[in-house]
Amino acid sequence: MDRSKTIFGNEMTSSVYNKAVRSKKKYARKYGDDTNADYPVKIEKNKYIGDSLGVNNVLVGDLEQNAHYDAADNLPALEWDTEKGIIVGNIRMGFGHYRISMAIASAAKYLGYTPYWMDLNSYKETTCTKVIGAQNDLYSLGSRLSKIGLFNKLVWEPMNYEGFRALSYNAADQKNAELMAPVYKNVPKDIPVVGTHVWPAQAAIHAGMKNVVNAIPDNWPMALHFAEGAVHTIQCRNAYQGYKICNGMMKKKVCKPMPEGSLVYTGHYIDHELVSNIEADCAARLKRQTEGAPMRFLLTIGGAGAQKEIFAAIIKYLIPFIKEKKAALYVNVGDYRNVWDALLGEIPGMKELSTEHMDDWKDTEGFAQAALSEETSVMGIHGFWHKNIFEAVYCTNLLMRSADVLVTKPSELAFYPVPKLFIKRVGKHEMWGAIHSAEVGDGTLECRDIPHTLQMVEEFMTSPSLLKDMCEAIEVNKSIGLYDGAYKVVELAMGLKNK
Repeated sequence: MDRSKTIFGNEMTSSVYNKAVRSKKKYARKYGDDTNADYPVKIEKNKYIGDSLGVNNVLVGDLEQNAHYDAADNLPALEWDTEKGIIVGNIRMGFGHYRISMAIASAAKYLGYTPYWMDLNSYKETTCTKVIGAQNDLYSLGSRLSKIGLFNKLVWEPMNYEGFRALSYNAADQKNAELMAPVYKNVPKDIPVVGTHVWPAQAAIHAGMKNVVNAIPDNWPMALHFAEGAVHTIQCRNAYQGYKICNGMMKKKVCKPMPEGSLVYTGHYIDHELVSNIEADCAARLKRQTEGAPMRFLLTIGGAGAQKEIFAAIIKYLIPFIKEKKAALYVNVGDYRNVWDALLGEIPGMKELSTEHMDDWKDTEGFAQAALSEETSVMGIHGFWHKNIFEAVYCTNLLMRSADVLVTKPSELAFYPVPKLFIKRVGKHEMWGAIHSAEVGDGTLECRDIPHTLQMVEEFMTSPSLLKDMCEAIEVNKSIGLYDGAYKVVELAMGLKNK
């Protein structure tokens, strides 16, 4: 079946199909076509999140060329668990897809399964990784350029909102994904795959994987996220009909809908460690507020590194309150050490108030654990940077349990069970994350400029009801299963296998 010609029964025009074919040929000319390659596969424990999330890495191709996993450590090779194994297929594009993958892995471990981490953007010698890397570079560039008002208005927001919405975009993606399929060649075909980005799901379908779930991250319905042949899951009910009827995906034309059973609402994709501690963490927030402890703000920068100016404004605003012990700051710059250094250089007084937690995972874990019960250890500003991508991403997950307010753009973190202050989006599709969060009561509206962002910081500092109402909403949301999406995705994937 050629999935670029017809998408859920909607026929593409010859011009759309021919454009998709040309796109694949262009990438094949530039990066090669390894359809007939027979890449070796190795399983080894992930030395960064292997213990906490039970994750094993799937290494493909020349192991010495692996991008993220330090294969040179020569960890012992493991065997596939064909009974309880589940592949979490992902890419590094920003931090969001890695974070969702960690949530799926966490739920899988809790439910007694063995999660395998398969990052299609880490197999350097493969055409798959070269194609993904090229597109990732373009997306990162666009994210950075979105700070330029005219570019954002004329190019970036329209592309992220209407361009990615079109079925014609999916046609090209499907054709390009044919070049990604070879990485699955020597993977057991019955092991369920959960794709936390559409490309691992599409590639798995093209490779003949039999049990594929496509965990859609965005709640703005876009054809970009379709991997026909997989079961699609969504986090929000307000996105269901838009995806089901392919709303607006061929402009004004009424599309044929997704077939029954191909789209499932699950709820938010959240780590077991966070879901299981919601009541305790919310109670601790309200206790700190009642006792007049410093309000803890967690600032987390995304993988594109596009929010530094907003971070700087928030830090400058809060420094007087930090000196008075009315506020405290966690700043996770991910794997962007240059962002931390730049903030120290441009904000007077920040360095003197700061404690650095730099590329020392045991120190980060120790701080996060102590912060759950101590006050003195969190005074001032705490900066976190980790060279390794797993630690850079998971650091935020550890810190948010003891944070009072998470400051983030409304992307994947919009769905997490912690009070949230939303700064300006990077791409118009993200605005629906803030809308949804405000509707369910666990986050603010999107603050689209610095003055409104600082206004909301002040509201958190001076209006006790804001934090209290969000904590109460989070507990209500948990009681109705809103944050159970990761468990349900895993159960769905394993259920496909066991039918």
